[in-house]
Amino acid sequence: MTRFVRILTVLLTMVTVLIPLGNAAAVVSESAGTSASRAIAWAPCAEDTTAECGVLTVPTDWAKPGGPTIDLAVARRKATDPTTRMGSLIINPGGPGESGVDFTLRRQDYFSEEITRRFDIVGFDPRGVARSNPVVCSAELMQQAPADLFLKSQTDFDRWLDYNKRLRTDCRARTGPLFDHVDTLSVVNDVDALRAAVGDRKLTYYGLSYGTLIGQLYAERFPGRVRALALDSNIDHSLRTAAFLDTGAAAAQDSYEEFAAWCERDSACVLHGSDLRAFWAKLLAHAERGELHYPGDPTLVLTQLDLIRLPFQAAYGPYWRELAELMVAIGSGATPSRALPEIFTRQLTQRQEERRQARQPTEDLIANPLRVVCQDFHLPIRDFHEFAALLRRSQRIAPDMRVSPLAFSFTMACLGEPAAIPNPQQRLQVDGTPALLLGNARHDPATGYAWAVNAAGQIGSEARLLTYEGWGHSIYNRSECTRRAIDRYLIEQTLPAPGMRCPAVPYTGTPTSAQTWPTPIAPLPRLPGWF
Repeated sequence: MTRFVRILTVLLTMVTVLIPLGNAAAVVSESAGTSASRAIAWAPCAEDTTAECGVLTVPTDWAKPGGPTIDLAVARRKATDPTTRMGSLIINPGGPGESGVDFTLRRQDYFSEEITRRFDIVGFDPRGVARSNPVVCSAELMQQAPADLFLKSQTDFDRWLDYNKRLRTDCRARTGPLFDHVDTLSVVNDVDALRAAVGDRKLTYYGLSYGTLIGQLYAERFPGRVRALALDSNIDHSLRTAAFLDTGAAAAQDSYEEFAAWCERDSACVLHGSDLRAFWAKLLAHAERGELHYPGDPTLVLTQLDLIRLPFQAAYGPYWRELAELMVAIGSGATPSRALPEIFTRQLTQRQEERRQARQPTEDLIANPLRVVCQDFHLPIRDFHEFAALLRRSQRIAPDMRVSPLAFSFTMACLGEPAAIPNPQQRLQVDGTPALLLGNARHDPATGYAWAVNAAGQIGSEARLLTYEGWGHSIYNRSECTRRAIDRYLIEQTLPAPGMRCPAVPYTGTPTSAQTWPTPIAPLPRLPGWF
């Protein structure tokens, strides 16, 4: 699936509402209770019998609660101390497309002992994802994707529009009715049904990355059902195409600037004392001409976007020392001097697997959870002229990174999407909730700090912003300061002081245990963060 995976790498690395908001809330209020009355039949999970798994049945279309249904996969780990149990902490690790069931089963060490003692940890696979009726498409068609998203002409632009249209038609036919109902507003209704099904009168929730949008919209739709929402590394759902690309590029460039500053001051960087920007510019030029390959495999050519994705991925850790060594290895063609983190080496193994599958195809269908982005974000670009102008803007904002691999890929994945999407962008209108806690790293490459500031400003007095002054994507386990602040909020509903800023944990060249997860989250091979 070389061509398919190559283009999907670029596609990831988020006008009318389905039903009017006022009517939707009334419909959901009734139907969520109906679904919740069907108790989840918990049983030991096949993958790990120390956890429990089950399914929650919900309407395919929440506007038609008596219509067809789907089953959502759910998993929970019970509170370790039943005598102090406070209820359930429903979690979503983002993506979009990341499995909350897998997170619950595999990330037992993510939350503090105090949280796991007091809460059942409940994860779910959102509609259209993993075990919950995934959106699927023809693997053969996805292999036919155009090879380069840095379009060069109107012909390229038209070819991409045509491909996206054919892919939507194929995925809709293969997925069924759910294809048009995987938007985050529908997921919000699912979360409310899950809250009721686990027996909680009000929702306690932790959302990471794209999972923050679920929390934001839940607060907007169900303000009276909120207990505590901790939103870590925030999405800004108010941004239109230019602002989405601009702010994404700014965040990616900011993270590159932090890497460059570290390399300039620290001799642990193998490029210390050299002209890093000139070296990087030379690598980009070689990539544009198709002259770079991944160390260890001279047949694996690195495109410009492949190359840009490396510092973007490294910023999630951060993995600056390893990034510098990898850059040198790419420039020389030599093998890196030490073992690299999986965040880098898996790109090589994924490409090798692509070639194997291209020779011996084994799949007729492949999951494509990116559909949720195109139902949450209407990101139109009229023609190649506008595309080129937007690309020039991004490159002025991010002279080293040129684009945000994430924001750019999301936009291209949704290019040509009809305007009538279920959950188009708008400013948040949250009123009547308890205080919400939003957290963000100052130098987050994916959900830039400006997004969190803007989201908090839209929410207004109900929001409190916790800032981690350091690097990476997610802040919960970045430091004792961030973890304690979020724990105290979830347990006691006590907010940090206004304007609280947790100092950065100094980067020593080796990520601490708190910094080794998460790597970039993504559901598809070779996209930033694919597991």
